[in-house]
Amino acid sequence: MLVAVYPVFLMIMSSLKTNAEILSNPLALPGSLSLAPYRKLWEAVPITDFLVNSMLVSAGSVVLILLVSSMAAFYIARFSFRWNGLLYFFFLLGLMIPIKLGIVPLFLLMKELGLLNSLWSLIMVYTASGIPISVFILTGFFRTLPVELEEAARIDGCNNFQVFWRVLLPLIRPALGTVMIINFIQAWNDFFFPLIFIQEESLKTIPVGMLSLFGEYEADWSMLFAGLTLSALPMIVVFLLASKQFMEGLTAGAVK
Repeated sequence: MLVAVYPVFLMIMSSLKTNAEILSNPLALPGSLSLAPYRKLWEAVPITDFLVNSMLVSAGSVVLILLVSSMAAFYIARFSFRWNGLLYFFFLLGLMIPIKLGIVPLFLLMKELGLLNSLWSLIMVYTASGIPISVFILTGFFRTLPVELEEAARIDGCNNFQVFWRVLLPLIRPALGTVMIINFIQAWNDFFFPLIFIQEESLKTIPVGMLSLFGEYEADWSMLFAGLTLSALPMIVVFLLASKQFMEGLTAGAVK
């Protein structure tokens, strides 16, 4: 726990120091707590825009991933048809082939669609890259649910969508929490695609925006640590809100 928590603690403490304190004694506690690095950060870069952009991209892609992958997983897990196995394997191919290998075709596609310098390009890419692992996780959870639940719901007059939405979906909340955290963190921390698709300063996300804090010859480390602290807070909040579902998702099926 100490190994995991200490770097986070050091980051927060360093964001409350002056640059001179960090350079003279980087591992020491601050002599006096100062919010000056945060004020300098707000004046130096549009940190609010970076946070809002990252939140919009991460939340938008997670919502689309949960919607699409849950319906696809329900169909694959609960309906038997000729191409069931092939369709499932098609989704699993997304786990085997790195999406970054297709960066040139993706760039040309976004250019043809007019989505360069648009947050929609990032949302679409993160949604496409997050669906395979999400379908893989959710299909396994759907297959563990008793078929008798669906039969009882259909006897009561539910159609397929009502069975999915009202009966099965609430039962796989642990899996949904797991999928949400995995994809939110992936989208929030990604540096590669925003660097390729976004050039306007006002549309940059947190990882790319933090790059502007590094100077050619030196960096203001106190301001950089303040930016890193602010960028880490939303992920911590998301994990705290969904940690119960995440833990249940990890341990589901461990005990019969």
